[in-house]
Amino acid sequence: MRIFVLDGHPDPSHSRLCHALAAAYADGARDAGHEVQSLCVADMELPLLRSEGAFQESTPPPAAIQAQEAIGWAEHWVLVYPLWLGTMPAALKALLEQALRPDFAMDYSGRWPSGRLKGRSARVVVTMGMPALAYRWWFGAHSLKSLERNVLKFCGVSPVRESLYGMVGQASERTREGWLAEMRRLGGRGR
Repeated sequence: MRIFVLDGHPDPSHSRLCHALAAAYADGARDAGHEVQSLCVADMELPLLRSEGAFQESTPPPAAIQAQEAIGWAEHWVLVYPLWLGTMPAALKALLEQALRPDFAMDYSGRWPSGRLKGRSARVVVTMGMPALAYRWWFGAHSLKSLERNVLKFCGVSPVRESLYGMVGQASERTREGWLAEMRRLGGRGR
C-alpha cells in the first residue's frame, strides 16, 4: 500500500508527541513493506488564502504542491495533529486549504460537487491536553467530525478512522510507549 503521513504539528521541536506518533506510524508501515511518504507542517512555508478567488484560481505554493503530489500518490493517508483551541493548528488548516483546491480535490462540473480523491482511506490522529473521552462525548469531537465529513469525505476519502490521545502532558512514559506501539501496529496494517 502507498501511505502518506502528514505530521500537522507546527512546532519543529523533536520533543513533540505528534512527531513521534507520525514517525512510529511511518516506521511500522515501512517495516511491513508499505511505501511511505511523509511531510511535516513545521518544515513548510504556508501563506494564508484570503479570498475565494485565490482559493479557486491562484497557483498553490510549493509546499501545497508537494502535499498534492503525496496525496495523489497515496492510497491511504494519515493526519497527525494536536488539538489547539478545539481544532487543528492554523498551519495545518492553511496547508489543507492550499492543497485541497477545487481542481485537485473536488469536481464541480456536475450538478453536485463530487470528490476527486475516491478510493483512498485515512486515519486522523489527534493529541490533546484533556481526556479523549471528554473531547469525544462532552464536546462532541466537533472539529474532528468537521474534518472527517466536510473535508475528507467531501473530497471522496472513505473510510476515515481516528485515534485520539488525551491528557498527553500528564501521560507516563509507559503510556506514551503504548501509544507509539499502537501507531506502529496500525502503520503495519495500513489502517
